[in-house]
Amino acid sequence: MTDEYYNAVDQILDEDYVDNIFLYDDEADKDVEFEQVALIPIDDDVYVILKPVTPVDGVGENEALAFRIDFAPTEEEEDILVVIDDDELVTRIFDEYYELLKEEEESE
Repeated sequence: MTDEYYNAVDQILDEDYVDNIFLYDDEADKDVEFEQVALIPIDDDVYVILKPVTPVDGVGENEALAFRIDFAPTEEEEDILVVIDDDELVTRIFDEYYELLKEEEESE
C-alpha cells in the first residue's frame, strides 16, 4: 500500500479507478470500505451510490447508501461527500439508477 493520499471524491470521479473507496466514520472512529455502485447526475447535483464492504450500523448486507458530492468552491478546499437522509431524494436517486440499468440492458 502506498502512503500517498487520495481524496475519495477524486477516486469516485476517476473512470480508471477500480478499487474500493474508504471513508472515515467519525461516530465509529474507523475507516469504512465501500464499493462504488453508480454515479448519478440529477439536475445540478452529482450523487454516488456506495455499498458498504465493511459492516455499517443500520445498513443491511445488501443495502447501499446515497451520497451527494459537494464540490469545493476553491482548489484549496476539498470536495466532500454528504450522506443523503431524505427518503424522497434517496428514492429518486435509486429510481434513476434503475432506469440507467434498464437502458443499458436494452442497448445490449
